[in-house]
Amino acid sequence: MVIRRDRYLERLISKQNNGMIKVITGIRRSWKSYLLFNLFYDHLLASGNPEDNIICIALDDVENEAYRDPYRLYSYIK
Repeated sequence: MVIRRDRYLERLISKQNNGMIKVITGIRRSWKSYLLFNLFYDHLLASGNPEDNIICIALDDVENEAYRDPYRLYSYIK
């Protein structure tokens, strides 16, 4: 089942190219990761962005623990 979050997704999309960093906040387990890793990710693909140009890193996963260091994260993204 897909839970649509059109209101939040549209707000994120409308501010997408304004040069500002977006911070998604909310209580624990309230849809934030789903919005970014599923809905917004699908929007980026549908908008013609190549999958190789989209970086998804869940910093709370143990396998990505090294990227909690801002210098390693920066190096990975560059």
